[in-house]
Amino acid sequence: MRLMKASSFAVAVALVVPAWAALLNTDVVRAQAQETDRKVAGGGITVKGWTGVADTAKESAGLTVNDAKFAPDGAGFMVQTGPGITYWNPANVAKGNYTIKATFDEPKYMNINTHAHPYGIMIAGNDLGTANQSMLYCSAYGDGRFIVRGFGPAPFQVNGRGEPNAAINKAAGKDQPVKQEVAVSVAGDKVTCSVNGTVVGTYDKAALVAPGRLKSTDGVYGLRFGHNTDVKVTGFGMSK
Repeated sequence: MRLMKASSFAVAVALVVPAWAALLNTDVVRAQAQETDRKVAGGGITVKGWTGVADTAKESAGLTVNDAKFAPDGAGFMVQTGPGITYWNPANVAKGNYTIKATFDEPKYMNINTHAHPYGIMIAGNDLGTANQSMLYCSAYGDGRFIVRGFGPAPFQVNGRGEPNAAINKAAGKDQPVKQEVAVSVAGDKVTCSVNGTVVGTYDKAALVAPGRLKSTDGVYGLRFGHNTDVKVTGFGMSK
């Protein structure tokens, strides 16, 4: 009798836990869907030589780079997004083996959001701003996760909806500061994403340079931001 009760309990737990996880995931997705993109007052790009393109997702319909702000801030940049946006300077081109990195300072984590939003490095940009654009980006979240995705030209996932890593800093709470150094490197047949000096993801170049994905790992590099983010960027650049 005891064995039967224990077995029944185990079966019940096995059924309930996946259902609970699915419900939690549904709630997260629903919260993300309900969060609308803001329009940033005085928006536009005021950094010389730079341009950008806003995402065309449903929640960003009708919004452009002028509904976000990309401005000089000392030796770096100040970014306030409404729609998700990719920014770049066409003169910034990387070929062969290289590393692109920058430090992202989110002074008030999740200050206008219901969930964490990412920011990071874009590489391999080709035909940017056109219907045939392709690019890859690695971004960090202030909750300890990172995500690798791209456009080719349709969006494609590399590590799903993102994954946690102990190297990624976590904000102490809402409206608290959090800072990440994000780097993307191309070396030989591998592409790696590093956060705060630790490699968090390594990917085969052959799996990324493929139909519906990247045209090449050579291309323009820049910065990538999720929607509704306020971030300061310093130390942006390329090294060989």
